[in-house]
Amino acid sequence: MDHNVDIEYEGGGKMSRNGSASDERGMNRQPLLSKNRVNTSSQIAIVGSNICPIESLDYEILENDLFKQDWRSRKKVEIFQYVVLKWTLALLIGVLTGLVAFFNNLGVENIAGFKFLLTSKFMLQHRYYEAFAVFAGINLFLAVLAGLLCAYIAPAAAGSGIPEVKAYLNGIDSHSILAPSTLFVKIFGSILGVAAGFVVGKEGPMVHTGACIANLLGQGGSRKYHLTWKWLRYFKNDRDRRDLITCGSAAGVAAAFRAPVGGVLFALEEAASWWRSALLWRTFFTTAVVAVVLRSLIGFCRSGKCGLFGEGGLIMFDINGTIPDYNMVDLVAVILIGVIGGILGSLYNYFVDKVVRTYSYINGKGPMIRVFLVGLISLLTSCCAYGLPWFTNCVPCPVGLSVECPTVGRSGSYKFFQCQPGHYNDLASLLLNTNDDAIRSLFGSTNANEFRISTLAIFFLAMYILGIITYGIAIPSGLFIPVILAGSSYGRLVGTLLVSISNLDVGLFALLGAASFLGGTMRMTVSLCVILLELTNNLLMLPLMMLVLLISKSVADNFNKGVYDQIVRMKGLPFLEAHAEPYMRHLVAGDVVSGPLITFAGVEKVSNIVHSLRLTSHNGFPVIDEPPFLEAPELCGVVLRSHLIVLLKGKMFTKQRRLTGTETLQRYHAFDFAKAGLGKGPKMEDLDITPEEMEMYVDLHPITNTSPYTVVETMSLAKAAVAFRELGLRHLCVVPKTPGRPPVVGILTRHDFMPQHILGLYPGIDKRH
Repeated sequence: MDHNVDIEYEGGGKMSRNGSASDERGMNRQPLLSKNRVNTSSQIAIVGSNICPIESLDYEILENDLFKQDWRSRKKVEIFQYVVLKWTLALLIGVLTGLVAFFNNLGVENIAGFKFLLTSKFMLQHRYYEAFAVFAGINLFLAVLAGLLCAYIAPAAAGSGIPEVKAYLNGIDSHSILAPSTLFVKIFGSILGVAAGFVVGKEGPMVHTGACIANLLGQGGSRKYHLTWKWLRYFKNDRDRRDLITCGSAAGVAAAFRAPVGGVLFALEEAASWWRSALLWRTFFTTAVVAVVLRSLIGFCRSGKCGLFGEGGLIMFDINGTIPDYNMVDLVAVILIGVIGGILGSLYNYFVDKVVRTYSYINGKGPMIRVFLVGLISLLTSCCAYGLPWFTNCVPCPVGLSVECPTVGRSGSYKFFQCQPGHYNDLASLLLNTNDDAIRSLFGSTNANEFRISTLAIFFLAMYILGIITYGIAIPSGLFIPVILAGSSYGRLVGTLLVSISNLDVGLFALLGAASFLGGTMRMTVSLCVILLELTNNLLMLPLMMLVLLISKSVADNFNKGVYDQIVRMKGLPFLEAHAEPYMRHLVAGDVVSGPLITFAGVEKVSNIVHSLRLTSHNGFPVIDEPPFLEAPELCGVVLRSHLIVLLKGKMFTKQRRLTGTETLQRYHAFDFAKAGLGKGPKMEDLDITPEEMEMYVDLHPITNTSPYTVVETMSLAKAAVAFRELGLRHLCVVPKTPGRPPVVGILTRHDFMPQHILGLYPGIDKRH
């Protein structure tokens, strides 16, 4: 990939001596790059398996003359259309995400079901080598197909997608992360990857899928497809798209877990960096629609018209029949589960970070290497799933079961495998099953002795290790299911050990183990608690669930960050945390602005604008009003790069330096300056300006945001960082403390708040205080 092109960086009005968008003293580290790859123009990050330039998003409301004129001219019916459209899009996001989740499960259950039935057929005929060849061969075929889709069509679809969605809602626009090709590969790659038997989930990819659907619906119309109705144009801005993508991410969780309230809380606690009450209503409406769609479709499938996808439906682990009655021993056990879950969860995050860094280096070698790595992990997973049950003894079927034992088909917990009649292989029941069915078995409470301690220990180690080494390969892969599998097996193991002195059954212990692992890896509390309660339909577990989540999160926070935060950092995405770093209190805003600062006059020469745009990749430039229009220089506002290009393309130039605001307002509409979807905005290459026009002037006042956010240069950097994030800014002007100086000192952008930049400027500062 060529990094020597001009790609917009972080939107700053600063330029280093080589004309790049980064100040050479505070160049951000390049994530996981080999030494011979040098970034010369822009901030870059790992997106999927590729290294791509990134830019910030404009969440700020622009208040220039053109947009003010547009607001004043809106009629009541247009405002009503805008409100109705917002709710209509929320409805469509819910419907489409619910449909995708349903067909995702339909595809996984039928493909995996066919695979297990075929394997079981050979096993019953004692053709064990052929059974393994069929099992591993189908898995390898599905895995390679998913890998090819990711490697060649949409590398951004690899992985969970939650870190990228979280970064987008923080204000970071990663290349192709929400593109239609990414949506396509995310859907089909997830179906193939889960059906291939990988220790991955489809829950993380569903969050990404919901965000992609929301982004596609929120493009604000399309000239290409003649969708240019006036009321669609109101959505051509990052602010409205952000709200829709927040709804999409919540819909993804609701669709994956059938947990509408959990989806809203997930978006609030983990995904979104900015929230308001109106967004809460719309997000809740979207997840409610998802729940209705899924319930309707699953009801249809109960009639047997969906192949092997029947009664189970989506991952709904109903343990409502068990009433928790716990004593002091149980509380001690729950606290112990929380502590150990926090330790093992933080260790899980540590190894995931190391593995993903290694895979990122390997994936950088080319698409075929990525596919080869996918195939290798697939063969390893198949060998473990088929081979490990051979090392365990068969278990006699318990008397008085309401279900068939042993089961000879795909469904059921009591797998026949290679056992004699009347016996079953408990490890095969977990490994040679879909992940959802394995979790359902672990959460089950009908038979406390269904799985032996040795079986649970082996399964725990297998899921723990396979979950770590699988995440990071070039397929859509979620972390929720691997963590739940490992946690529930560990929890059931503890419950089996304490079965003689505990009032809680092993199924509830499995649930608490899953909660402890989720808390230790994800570091979420409220949303995870509600998701698990909705998932298991057991509200009586609320006190114990809250306790174990709080303990596991508190313990794990002492070791490292949550898994999604680690991946965001590892990928090089410039994420702004909710709190400022301690050392920022010792610095002021003026300490981190760097120059020289590029500014424009209110009526500027065309050649100066063209030269500055070609020389730099900055997104925003301060506009200074000067004599003869004012007695002394004064900050007029900030003008955006994209708006300058539109104005230059329209060639509203004058030979004399004069104001032409009225003519500009008559000629242009706010829609002409709206942000195009999917990065198809105007480019410098589109301009065709003659040498005569270069010597002319253009009035910037109509397109200048006259109310930019400003801070005084003596404000603490910590305070400025919190304001920057809370307001969702891209540019923050720094103005002088004393009079008689230029009206603007510089512009703070996302890059200026990054630890790498600040510590590069002040390497001797104490990072801890």
